Amino acid sequence: MTHDQLTFQNPVTRYPKIQPPKQDQPEPGLDAELEPQTDHGEDTYRGTGRLQGRKALITGGDSGIGAAVAIAFAREGADVAIAYLPDEEKDARHVEELITKEGSKAVALPTDVSSAQNCKDLVEAAVDELGGLDILVNNAGKQIAQKSLEDISDEQFDETLKTNVYAMFWITKAALNHLEPGSSIINTTSVNAYLPSPTLVDYATTKGAINNFTKGLGQQLAPKGIRVNAIAPGPFWTPLQVSDGQPKEKLPEFGTQTPLGRAGQPTELAPAYVFLASSESSYVIGETLNVNGGMPTP
Repeated sequence: MTHDQLTFQNPVTRYPKIQPPKQDQPEPGLDAELEPQTDHGEDTYRGTGRLQGRKALITGGDSGIGAAVAIAFAREGADVAIAYLPDEEKDARHVEELITKEGSKAVALPTDVSSAQNCKDLVEAAVDELGGLDILVNNAGKQIAQKSLEDISDEQFDETLKTNVYAMFWITKAALNHLEPGSSIINTTSVNAYLPSPTLVDYATTKGAINNFTKGLGQQLAPKGIRVNAIAPGPFWTPLQVSDGQPKEKLPEFGTQTPLGRAGQPTELAPAYVFLASSESSYVIGETLNVNGGMPTP
């Protein structure tokens, strides 16, 4: 890819309009087995030192959005700890290798964040390994499509809330013991907070909660110099979609409903996270930054 291609491109055609074949992976899904493969910015993201010396913890950092953010943070100079489920070890090792290649410290922490104690232990392990913590990205998520409310079991509803909302609460609460003025918390919400899919009622409910948690906590922590913001992705091609995150018959048309007419690639989200993590966004607090291919939101 040439310099001109990197700096001036038509967003409609910058990445291919994918037509994923019908496919299925057991939860949590692996990037390594996804067809087509995702773009995390491995070959294109170029850092400028905006996070030099920073120490970040990213949940769900092994694949999809979290992997792209981890790579970008490392190329901006940060040391990075990634949390992921043990079944995602293959993806996690790939991301760990890419972080290390940039000269940054990589910490791989297999953790099920649906447990309060695991979340507390995760934060302490990240702080111990990194020597501190000043960026927290609550990105891990559970998404299982169901055609009707009656199909959502009590267990699924409970697990979705614990992974998407409770874990954010537990991890953030534990992290506050370590975050100093200048630190940044970034929560991954979704376009589903505004345009809830009829097949993702429980997931959309959690994403609306994340928005409100972000805006309330942002006001609470602002006087302490700790900024809290959120990013709301639209349809991004990640393993979440093939591990029952979308109805299988809808996969070939995934993302075509956006004004850009295509799904997003994880690397297209990374600059938004870098912006909110860096001091360049020092006057941005309680904001939900929508990166969704043009889908209208409030």
